[in-house]
Amino acid sequence: MSTPFPFTAVVGQDDLRLALLLNAVSPAVGGVLVRGEKGTAKSTAVRALSALMPEVDVVPGCRFSCDPHSPDPGCPDGPHEPGAGVARPARMVELPVGASEDRLVGALDIERALAEGVKAFEPGLLADAHRGILYVDEVNLLHDHLVDLLLDAAAMGASYVEREGVSVRHASRFLLVGTMNPEEGELRPQLLDRFGLTVEVSASREPDQRVEVVRRRLAHDDDPAGFAARWADEEAAVRARIAAARELLPSVRLGDGALRQIAATCAAFEVDGMRADIVMARTATALAAWAGRTDVLAEDVRQAALLALPHRRRRNPFDAPGLDEDKLDETLEEFGGQDGDGGGDDDPDPGPDGPGGPGGQPEPDDAPPGDGDAAARPEAGEGGEPRPSGAGEQSPVRAAEPFRTKVLSVPGLGEGVAGRRSRARTEHGRTTGARRPRGALTKLHLAATVQAAAPHQRARGRSGRGLVVRRDDLRQATREGREGNLVLFVVDASGSMAARQRMGAVKGAVLSLLLDAYQRRDKVGLVTFRGAAADVALPPTSSVDAAAARLESLPTGGRTPLAAGLLRAHEVLRVERLRDPARRALVVVVTDGRATGGPEPVALAGRAARLFAAEGIASVVVDCESGPVRLGLAGRLADELGGTAVTLDELRADAIAGLVRDVQGTRRAA
Repeated sequence: MSTPFPFTAVVGQDDLRLALLLNAVSPAVGGVLVRGEKGTAKSTAVRALSALMPEVDVVPGCRFSCDPHSPDPGCPDGPHEPGAGVARPARMVELPVGASEDRLVGALDIERALAEGVKAFEPGLLADAHRGILYVDEVNLLHDHLVDLLLDAAAMGASYVEREGVSVRHASRFLLVGTMNPEEGELRPQLLDRFGLTVEVSASREPDQRVEVVRRRLAHDDDPAGFAARWADEEAAVRARIAAARELLPSVRLGDGALRQIAATCAAFEVDGMRADIVMARTATALAAWAGRTDVLAEDVRQAALLALPHRRRRNPFDAPGLDEDKLDETLEEFGGQDGDGGGDDDPDPGPDGPGGPGGQPEPDDAPPGDGDAAARPEAGEGGEPRPSGAGEQSPVRAAEPFRTKVLSVPGLGEGVAGRRSRARTEHGRTTGARRPRGALTKLHLAATVQAAAPHQRARGRSGRGLVVRRDDLRQATREGREGNLVLFVVDASGSMAARQRMGAVKGAVLSLLLDAYQRRDKVGLVTFRGAAADVALPPTSSVDAAAARLESLPTGGRTPLAAGLLRAHEVLRVERLRDPARRALVVVVTDGRATGGPEPVALAGRAARLFAAEGIASVVVDCESGPVRLGLAGRLADELGGTAVTLDELRADAIAGLVRDVQGTRRAA
């Protein structure tokens, strides 16, 4: 068994370590979502925390880790009589991104349930994690329905498994930790709100601290056991402090003054709902217990706000998370000291290790300012180097306000990942039929199963009331739901689109479609063309805010190499089909249809467009032509693509012309 990296040996990342420790003290805080770039010790810190968790007493032989002093009366392995138990370390269970629903919540033996009427239940990861840690790496890449299931279990402290009228319930209380890289896509706001705390992590820009990170990592890799032994005393001290804080927690007093500050802070930052208030109260209480105090101070409320509020203030994926600390301080000062316990001391005792710095870790120096807003940087080419301004290039134009768009969907029935755009065969949705199961049975079609078994009852010697069911009788329910697609934007940034008001409207339309893609759980990509070539401004990704940032910084000017843009988009789709063959694509070409530059640009663009039609790739052209005289070039391009065209006005969901518009694979009438 490998020796984990010691928690107290993690360099810096004080907010991350503090958030994890507060949840170890009080799991009721609701878990931690750790957001940050790759290589920032997110997974290392989470895995190291499990070694600090106090041991738990469990009922011998119970697969659901029941507490012997207070066993779960509804435990499927019960009933258990209160008594002595056996001690074991708290578990850390990892949920892989590709896990199935049955692996998460457990599975019933449907054949035994029908034939014998018994609840033969195989526990899942939610049962394994009970009274321990459930760790989800890349939680933003997990299927939405799985995220919903684990967050529901975390909120209710129990997991429910139901299969065609047969149900099982068991306790499932755990410390939930999720990590994610925002560049790979965001969680929906509703799911963000379900995590108690969030922490933004990044690599230090301080050379000395980076040197220390490398030194400790190499020392651990060379001799894991020896490195862990050198940190054993610090680990033991933090473990004892967690146990002491847990014992002190019920004695901590959350006075009216602190409650008033919490409520005022949540109201001042316009946080939706009441979950933030409750999480802040629990976090502030845990902070006081961690510091060895029985009163909640203003400093506790302030730290709780910094951990519990930033992710709850996002209204859409283009909002940057964060909190105005000056406004926070003003609110706390205005509502502080109402009953003498909310104001706190000027220099409160932060505990033996400093504010959130367990194990005697040095506080990191302030990081130097970053590279600034991406919108302020020049456009980058495929190699990441800034591209010099070309002749006739205009500065980036700000996008108009986004609006709600019509639904654009791919025709036919797909089998891609779950989402909200196009029709598909999925594990969740309305039942459309039945088939023999391929592999393990997951969704029983009861009527079809009974119908298959009924003709064989006499031959099988049925004598009692129960139905004699064999494996061959079982039928899997086929269901139809919605899938997420790859929405590839091909945006004309040439001089013909460069009128500032017009380009602002075009960017606003693309931004609106990006927001729609976020809500429908799509992947997005961005190809732009202008001058003499086309660029992949953003390879296919789940991060629509990255696409929005690239769009915002997009300059315009030059000729219109339409063929180059289409050919580059075709190549992007070819590569993506190799990576993700089940995900269907929707190409959105944003242009006025003009093609200039090079020999026979119009004919070349037509040949490039016919490649999409020949392969049946769904497409739509957003016609950006304006003015009293219209050439209808975008409509002709849509004919060549085998798709359809919409104007900017028709793209709006509240437009009178047309209802929900599917992307048809048929050609428009001439």
